[in-house]
Amino acid sequence: MKNLSFKNGDLLPIIGLGTWKSELGQVRKAVFWAIEAGYRHIDCAAIYQNEREVGQGIADSLAAGLVKREDLFVTSKLWNNSHRHEDVHVALEKTLSDLRLDYLDLYLIHWPIAFKQGVGFAKNREEFYTYQDVPLSQTWTAMQEMKKLGLTKHIGVSNFNQAKLKEIMAIGGQGPEMDQIELHPFLPQDGLVAFCKENGILVTAYSPLGSPDSRAEKHKNDPKLLENPVVAKIAEKHNVTVGQVLIAWSVSRDIAVIPKSVHQERIIQNLHSKDVQLDAQDLEDLKNIGIKHRYVDGSFFTSTFSPYKLSDLWDS
Repeated sequence: MKNLSFKNGDLLPIIGLGTWKSELGQVRKAVFWAIEAGYRHIDCAAIYQNEREVGQGIADSLAAGLVKREDLFVTSKLWNNSHRHEDVHVALEKTLSDLRLDYLDLYLIHWPIAFKQGVGFAKNREEFYTYQDVPLSQTWTAMQEMKKLGLTKHIGVSNFNQAKLKEIMAIGGQGPEMDQIELHPFLPQDGLVAFCKENGILVTAYSPLGSPDSRAEKHKNDPKLLENPVVAKIAEKHNVTVGQVLIAWSVSRDIAVIPKSVHQERIIQNLHSKDVQLDAQDLEDLKNIGIKHRYVDGSFFTSTFSPYKLSDLWDS
């Protein structure tokens, strides 16, 4: 398994198990199966509302002697309702309790958007904080403190564009060590990826298969990455699945990738993407795939009653 390296030498297995949308009653076993198959990187978030069950899966694997805690790399994320300085520590302690862990390997600010305490998803203007109310510097300073306390080994962000990364970096002290963003051939984000690499920030790709399980009405006409003929042709050429091609695409870019599944066969299949070697022609064909599309468009955070704009999320 290829690893990415943090500045201090800590290693991140390049393929991990994602747990977004993994339902209760399924994700505990999925985590166990993943670790049993050889995954050592598990990606979680408080807002997924399944961290307790993820923690049970991790505990099951530890009890079975499959791994030791230090063999695993576990990521979680701070939700939008805990951006105030005094709320960050509380939120991280809750995540650690749910996951049954003493520390995280990586803790991320999930979005550069702030809700008031107790709000799951803001539904009116009064449920938002603005950057004037809770500046990102306040949240990032608390994240730096969490690392100093040893509650997380590394800190970073998710869904941050170049402007927001620069804002965080200008604070001083520990800068962001990771940006987790939507990445696939329909959304390669070459500029943001290059910026991260130039500044020593690792990148993780979420929705690497194009968010194929999205059930929302507004997504029913989205282009389907898993059915794209360019990707299908490459898969046939290498005698692998379309999903394996898409995961291997991120690996070829030295980007960590976190496909999610709760099906044992698919979990194993996704891990075997590490053995898929895309050639120069494959990469050129994917570069010229001819479709541009963002599945997680951020519109749920930038509606008419929100103080935030899409420019707060995405590079132009």
